[in-house]
Amino acid sequence: MPVDHTIPPTEGPSSAVSDPTEVPAPPADTHGPALPVLSPALPRRGLDSTELRFRGGFWGRHQDTNSSVTIPHCLAWMERLGWIENFDVVAQGRTAARPHAGFEFVDSEVYKLLEAMAWDFHRTGDPAADATFRALSDRIVAAQDADGYLNTCYGHDGQASRYSNLSLGHELYCLGHLLQAAVARLRTVGDDPLVEAARSAADHVCRRFGPEAPGGLCGHPEIEMGLAEFGRATGDIRYTEQAELFVRRRGFRTLPPPVLLGSDYFQDDVPLLSRTVWSGHAVRALYLAAGAVDIAVDLGDHALLEALDGQWHRTVSRRTYLTGGMGSRYADEGFGEDFELPTDRAYCETCAGIASIMVSWRLYLATGSVEFVDQIERTLHNVVAGAVSSEGNAFFYANTLHQRGEGTVTEPPSPRANSAFRAEWFDVACCPTNIARTLASLGSYSASVEDGRLALLQYATCEIRTEVGGAPVALAENTDYPHDGRIRIDVEEAPKQGVDLRLRIPSWAEGATILAEGPGVGDLRSSSPRRVDPGWVDLRAHAHDRLELLLPMSARATFPDPHIDAVRGCVAFERGPQVLCLESCDVPPPTDLEEILVDPSTVADRASGDVSVGAWGLPLPHAGSAAYGPAVPREPHPVGPVTLIPYSDRAERGTSAMRVFLPCSPSSEAS
Repeated sequence: MPVDHTIPPTEGPSSAVSDPTEVPAPPADTHGPALPVLSPALPRRGLDSTELRFRGGFWGRHQDTNSSVTIPHCLAWMERLGWIENFDVVAQGRTAARPHAGFEFVDSEVYKLLEAMAWDFHRTGDPAADATFRALSDRIVAAQDADGYLNTCYGHDGQASRYSNLSLGHELYCLGHLLQAAVARLRTVGDDPLVEAARSAADHVCRRFGPEAPGGLCGHPEIEMGLAEFGRATGDIRYTEQAELFVRRRGFRTLPPPVLLGSDYFQDDVPLLSRTVWSGHAVRALYLAAGAVDIAVDLGDHALLEALDGQWHRTVSRRTYLTGGMGSRYADEGFGEDFELPTDRAYCETCAGIASIMVSWRLYLATGSVEFVDQIERTLHNVVAGAVSSEGNAFFYANTLHQRGEGTVTEPPSPRANSAFRAEWFDVACCPTNIARTLASLGSYSASVEDGRLALLQYATCEIRTEVGGAPVALAENTDYPHDGRIRIDVEEAPKQGVDLRLRIPSWAEGATILAEGPGVGDLRSSSPRRVDPGWVDLRAHAHDRLELLLPMSARATFPDPHIDAVRGCVAFERGPQVLCLESCDVPPPTDLEEILVDPSTVADRASGDVSVGAWGLPLPHAGSAAYGPAVPREPHPVGPVTLIPYSDRAERGTSAMRVFLPCSPSSEAS
C-alpha cells in the first residue's frame, strides 16, 4: 500500500522551498557549482572550492592532511586487501576462480574514495591526482555488465544471483555511492567514463525497480540519496522519481530482518512520513532521511519535509550525545529510546555523525534555520575532527564518551568497534572513506549564498570569492578558531551598493560582540564592540569594511538532563564548539580516573590555553571485592586541578582511559 504524499495547503517548515517546476533544469553542458548538494529548487547553496578556500587554520590543516595522507592511505589499503582487484576479477571473468575479497559492500568504499578524490582534485588541480582517479575509474567501468548492473560480489559466475539478498546484500547501497561519486566528477570535470557508467547503472535501477517492475528496496538506504542528486546533476527527473518510489515502499515490513533484530533495523517498520523520531540502525536512518529531504525539496512534498524536520528536532534533543554523536546501541549500531544515552556504551559511529551532517545541511538549505548549522558545527568539531588522527592515517569507528580501559592495539585491519585507539584500517572500513569525502568537500558546508546574501556559517581562516546577486564579492576571514574566539572579516570587494552579510552567532555564545568599522556597516558601525545574541546577525557591508566578531571562549560546565540515567550526578565541560574530556594520563597517581570527582564551579581557563577543573579522589574498593555490599564510608581527598583536553584530541598520546561526563563532588552544587 503506497504512502499518500499529497502536499497540504498549509505552510510548514518547508515553506521556503520554491516550486521546482518554476526553476529550469541546468543546461546539459554546464553543471553549476561543484557541490555535493545542489538543487535548482533550493533558495540557497553552499560554496565550492573555487569560491571558498581554506588558508591554513584548523580546517585547512585537516583538509591538507586529508589530501596528502588520508586519501592515499585509503587507496593503498584497498589495493592491499584486494577490494579494488575485485573489479579486475569481474572484468576478466575470473569470479569462479578467485573468491570475492572483503564484505559484500566493499565496492562502496571504492566509490566513496573516488568521490573524495574528485572533490580534492577540484580543490588542488593536481594532475597526478586526476591521473590516479582516471586509472581507478577505468578499472571500475571495465567491470560493468552490458545492461548497467555493476557489482563485484553478486551476479557473476560462482556468485549468488543478482538481488537475491535485498536485506543484506547492499547492491543498491553500493550503486548509490557510485552515483554520488559520479555527481562529484560531473560537477568538477564533466562527463567522462565514470559518469556514463553511473548513468547506465541508474537506468538499470529504474528498469529493474521502477513502478512497472516487481518492486523491492535495499536493506541499507543510500540509493535514494544517490539517485536524487544524480537526477539534479543530469537534469533527469526519472532518477528523483525512482528515489521517491524507494522511500514510499519502505515501512511495510517487506525486508526480512536479521536474526534477533526487527524491521526497525532497516526503517522498514513504519513509513517515513508517519515517523516522529529516528530509530533502528543510525546510519541507515540518517541516509534515508537525507535522501528523503532531497526528494521532498525537488518534488515539492511539504508534508514529507515537515515530518523530517520534526524527526530531526526530537532526535537531536533526546537521542543525540553532547558531541553530536548518534547511536547508543552496539547490538544494532542504532538509536536507543529517548534519553537512552549511556556514555561507556556509546556507539556514535563516525559514519552516523557524517550522515547527520548530511541531513542537517539539507534541512538548512531548505529552511534557512540556524539550529541546523549549530548542530553541524558541534558534530564537525567533536565527531569528525576526532575520528581521524592528526597524522591522517588512523581512525575511530565508534566514538565513545567513556573509555574505561586503555585497550590493546591489534594488527590492522582492526575489529570495527574498538574505541580505545584509532586504528589504521578496519574489516568494515566505511568510516575512513566517509571522512575522506567529507573533508575533501568541507568548504561547501562553511558558507552559503541566497537571494543576494552571503552567510558565513562555519568560522575558519579562508578566502571567499563568489557572486552574490550577480555581483562579485571577495572577503578574507582570519581566525584561530576553535582555539580562539576572535574572527576578523575583511571585505575586499563588493558592489557599490554593498553586500548583505549574515553571520552566525553559535547557540552557546552568550555575550558575543561585534565591532564593525568602515563606510557601509550601517547601524552596527561603532567605536566599541556591540553585543549580539545567538542566532543570525545581518548587516550590509562595503569594500574595505572590517568586522571583528568575538565569541566568548571561556570553559563552561554543561549538565545532563536528569532523564539520562547514565550520567545523573555528572557534569561535562565545553569550550567554544569543543567538548572537553579527561584522560587517565592527566590524572596524578595513585588516583585512578574512575575515582575522580570534580567541582564544576572551579573550571578555569589557563594562560597556556588549557582548561583545568578542581578534582578530588574517592577511593574505590580493591578490584577483588564483591560488586555489591553494605555501604563503606569513603572520604574524598584533594587531587588538585586536572587538565581537560578537547574530545577531538583524545588518544593522540596513546591509548588511554577517558571520560567526558565526570561525577560531581558532594560539596559542589549543580544548577
